[in-house]
Amino acid sequence: MNKQNLNTSEVRAEQAANKKYQTIKLGLDVHADTIVVVRILDHSAPQPAQKFSPARFREWVKTQLPLAEAVHSCYEAGPFGYGLHCTLTGLGVRNLVTQPVCLDERHTGVNHDKSDAKELAQRLDRYVAGNTHALASVRVPTEVEEQKRAQSRQREQLKREVQRVAAQGRGLLLTQGQREKKGWWFSGRWEKLQDKLPAWLVERLEVFRRVLATLTAELEALTTGLEQAAPSARPKGLGGLTYEVVEREVQDWNRFRNRRQVGSYTGLCGGVSGSGKTTHLLPITKHGNVRLRTALIELAWRLVIWQRDCKLVQKWWPVLGSIKATKGARKKAIVAIARQMAVNLWRWRTGRMKPEDFGWKMVEG
Repeated sequence: MNKQNLNTSEVRAEQAANKKYQTIKLGLDVHADTIVVVRILDHSAPQPAQKFSPARFREWVKTQLPLAEAVHSCYEAGPFGYGLHCTLTGLGVRNLVTQPVCLDERHTGVNHDKSDAKELAQRLDRYVAGNTHALASVRVPTEVEEQKRAQSRQREQLKREVQRVAAQGRGLLLTQGQREKKGWWFSGRWEKLQDKLPAWLVERLEVFRRVLATLTAELEALTTGLEQAAPSARPKGLGGLTYEVVEREVQDWNRFRNRRQVGSYTGLCGGVSGSGKTTHLLPITKHGNVRLRTALIELAWRLVIWQRDCKLVQKWWPVLGSIKATKGARKKAIVAIARQMAVNLWRWRTGRMKPEDFGWKMVEG
């Protein structure tokens, strides 16, 4: 009897060792030095969290691939970019990069790496089962798209840095009773300004001027490079710099299937709060790409000047051209133009419509 029980146990152990799962789901909470993983085998309960170094995690993932027909994983988008995604997909894992959200939905006050990884694994389990609303995935750019986008975003960072350092100089001047506006450090204004400042203050401000000179030179070089990369045929009012910023943030216009997806990505759609018979219209959601949204708003103001006769501007001209229109009404009109302009650019860039269909004036160079 004991021998028979022993043989049965050995058979069960062998069957368990040879069993291949349909799916393995891995919820990942990623940090610079550690990766916390919660695993779900098929439709079982989540297993206890495990912590790995990035190198050990890669080796551990390799051991999971033979255990299932498909291994799925997900982690939140963040400062670590898409390197881990490329590693996982290269190994054969079906990985998703998701939008960062609050993973403590019930607001229990308990929120740590293990709980985050567990919640991600559970949502991934529902996503793989067919509930595609369980996770909101982020489009992973190609290597070329990521490089191009990094260039335009670096220009934006340098621009903010110039503004920050220039403001520090103005702040130092203000402490000594000298109020100056933007551009205090330019050669012409600086020559007049330093004559009425004490020597110690001039010495301190010269430090800022050297930093600003370097930053400005790099900023101008990046700006010129972006402007030269833009095609010569563009709608009037859409400058080379704005064109490249929009293109590099969108990356691929074919990613959108309809105009609603385009509008949603800009974050320029109005919000709604409704319950029962009561409905309230809210300000724009600002849910989307903030850099794209900023570029489109700037473009909308320029269209009012350079594309006065196009269909989109004519639609909103009774508001924008009225002396009785309030400032708020004009802002709403500009937001509407910016949102529709994004849709028009999508239709133009994907070949659905031509510039003459919008009434655009096109310029060369």
